[in-house]
Amino acid sequence: MKTLRPLLAVAVSTIALAYAVAAQAQTSPATDTAAAPESVPSDPTDIVVTGTRTTGRSRLESVSPIDVLSAATLQRQGTTELGASLAAVVPSIDFPRSSAVDGTDSIRPATLRGLSPDQTLVLINGVRAHTSALLNTNGSVGRGSAAVDLNTIPSIALDRIEVLRDGAAAQYGSDAIAGVVNLRLREARTGGGASVTYGQYITDVKTARGDRSERDGETVTASAWQGLALGSDGFLTLSGEYLNRNPTSRGDFDPRKTPIRVRSRFGDPDVEQYSFYANAAKPLDDSGFTLYGFGGYQHRDSVSAATPRIVGGTGANANASADALASLYPDGFTPLIAVTSEDLTATAGLRGDIAGWKTDLSVSYGRNQLKFNTRNSGNATYGAASQTAFYDGKVTYDQIVTGLDVAREIPLGAGTINVAFGGEYRREGFQIGAGEHASYDRALGAPTNVGSGAQGFPGFLPSNAVNAHRDNGSGYLDLEAKPIDGLTLGAAGRLEHYSDFGTTVNGKLSARYDFTPWFALRGTVSTGFRAPSLQQQYYTSTASVLTTGSIVETGLFPSTSPVGVALGGKALRPEKAVNYSAGFVIRHGGFDLSVDGYYIKIRDQIALSENLSGTTVIQRLRDEGITTVTAARYFLNGIRSTAKGVDIVAHYRAPTGSLGTFDLTAATNINNIKVTQAPPAATITSSLSTTTLPVFSRQRIVSFEQGTPREKVVGTIDWSLDQFGATARASYYGDVNQPSSTGFAEDDIHTGRHTIVDLEVRYTLLGRINLAVGANNLLDEYPDYVKLASSRGTALNSTGLVGFPYYSPFGFNGRYVYGRIGVNW
Repeated sequence: MKTLRPLLAVAVSTIALAYAVAAQAQTSPATDTAAAPESVPSDPTDIVVTGTRTTGRSRLESVSPIDVLSAATLQRQGTTELGASLAAVVPSIDFPRSSAVDGTDSIRPATLRGLSPDQTLVLINGVRAHTSALLNTNGSVGRGSAAVDLNTIPSIALDRIEVLRDGAAAQYGSDAIAGVVNLRLREARTGGGASVTYGQYITDVKTARGDRSERDGETVTASAWQGLALGSDGFLTLSGEYLNRNPTSRGDFDPRKTPIRVRSRFGDPDVEQYSFYANAAKPLDDSGFTLYGFGGYQHRDSVSAATPRIVGGTGANANASADALASLYPDGFTPLIAVTSEDLTATAGLRGDIAGWKTDLSVSYGRNQLKFNTRNSGNATYGAASQTAFYDGKVTYDQIVTGLDVAREIPLGAGTINVAFGGEYRREGFQIGAGEHASYDRALGAPTNVGSGAQGFPGFLPSNAVNAHRDNGSGYLDLEAKPIDGLTLGAAGRLEHYSDFGTTVNGKLSARYDFTPWFALRGTVSTGFRAPSLQQQYYTSTASVLTTGSIVETGLFPSTSPVGVALGGKALRPEKAVNYSAGFVIRHGGFDLSVDGYYIKIRDQIALSENLSGTTVIQRLRDEGITTVTAARYFLNGIRSTAKGVDIVAHYRAPTGSLGTFDLTAATNINNIKVTQAPPAATITSSLSTTTLPVFSRQRIVSFEQGTPREKVVGTIDWSLDQFGATARASYYGDVNQPSSTGFAEDDIHTGRHTIVDLEVRYTLLGRINLAVGANNLLDEYPDYVKLASSRGTALNSTGLVGFPYYSPFGFNGRYVYGRIGVNW
């Protein structure tokens, strides 16, 4: 019952306010309505193209649940990050702010319905977006995934976003197990706008060892867009954004040295980036065809911090590597991990009618490259002769997608049937480039107790270098019929063949019946899949250490490599899913309500194993002729899980005349994920002994099940009157569990249940100049801080590195205050 109280409080408050506004509206002559239920004509801004291949369908008329978010909704917030903007308004999306997890600090993944980040397909104008080159290998939410980096697309370039909360692999292919996010770019022949936003965190931080005030994270975002005419009937829309954000620091006080102070930089990275996007279309005379294209480029420099290295520590605080570099850093040092991201996407296509069939042919190229550098560091095996900055190597992912889509609506008795079919060819590539020699090297004669390579982020070795490719082809058939008034039936099937694992076939059935203009039932059943990513199949990251006089490697290896096979690794199979959903839609006047339940079963889910080590492992590798590796982990199939829950979205728009227009939304996602089967322990037999080692621990199971909120509720009030406007939002987050590595539930770290309040007020001057001030997390709410020790006496916070759980779905930075000025022309 305690879990439901905040949910009910937000829902009741929003409904009560909606009732009060509705009562005011009914007494106003300007908004007099009939007493009988009635439907409202579809809002043109709600017309969707995701989840259906018919035209002119609104979100409330869809067979599957879809959220439609306008550009204004995204921009009426303090954050300019697309991922964070989405998470603030869509309860089923979360965007954790991880820290101290290497590259994931800079390239953060989002989740839909609590599933893995790579189980959500992202489209740009209906075309598959490319994933990031980054593989999340550390202990963050989304560990083991390679997902699309939503923050590579600036919000200023978008007209709207459609979020399909339903399985759609039969329609779109791999990854669409949880759903689809379709980013629709702005289209304009004229007009334009520009804005500058400045903000910073003004917060009081309360950690286990004390309190302090912080003023940091200063952020400047400058963005602009311009619509240009191409002839008499075409358009070119250009958008650009520049962002500069200073880092934040929310670690606890470090007790290892005197004076006790905050030595870590646990928080957001330092970021500077610029992004450009273009979207264009031009009809080709009277041919009936339109040539279109869109694309973008982003350059991002991001610098996060690793764990502080303390000089002169004793016992558990001893750090031989820091002591070896004491001549360079007498008081210790905090390595900085610099990630430079270059992201490119470009699409061109031709659409038009051929004998009454709507035809769309497109080709798209996407590429993401990440270069890693370690700064303020050293190679401890070099001692005082070490350099302090290193180039650690790079990872690159690219894809080419060619697609053909054909559709036509055909009469069917008293109704119609929309027939759509097409195909897609995709080629993917993944590469790893080695770092400079000093970034991974181990000096001859170095002490055995110091680590090799750059402290904080050792470079990729030449043996890690990878250049892998694969291709796949697919074909689909999608039917959507309206045989009688009020009934919609859908069926879709898709066959795909991958060069690395073979063929998969998936299907989807859907139905909707509108009993009256104001009430409809809908439901779907589908199968889905997610192909193992190239990153999961080929990523290799190792570190060299000196053992018994020989240099050996330990790290992550491909499951089909000699090391992986020796320890039980096998070729990865695609994940498979079955998705059931059912719900209803109510529309009455300016009010609409949708309730959709879902049940998703996933098998053969892919995960990163635990690190396998010990004397039997070493001997087994030697039996196979591998003498340079002592420990390893790899990706494996074998997880079965279920996700079940409900999405509720209530919306009411009330123009009240003299009191202005109120737009109210209350939305919630209640979600429960359960791991029903985990990979069994691995039995490793060498020529000398046998051992059994866990490959999937309790820590990973709990991360799957409780790493995102089981309940999230968002209530929003948007008000406008003449040149004034305001947005108030309350977001309730259920508890999230950041599991310990000890295997004991008492040692887990919980975020607690919290409600975040955001507020923005706006004023329009001279009809063109827009002024806004606001605060995200107005009440300065934090997740529960990390305690010094658990109830069983396990130390949880002995170094002060981590002040708050980095699984927190709303971050751990506190109150963010901002101002924005914009102009439209």
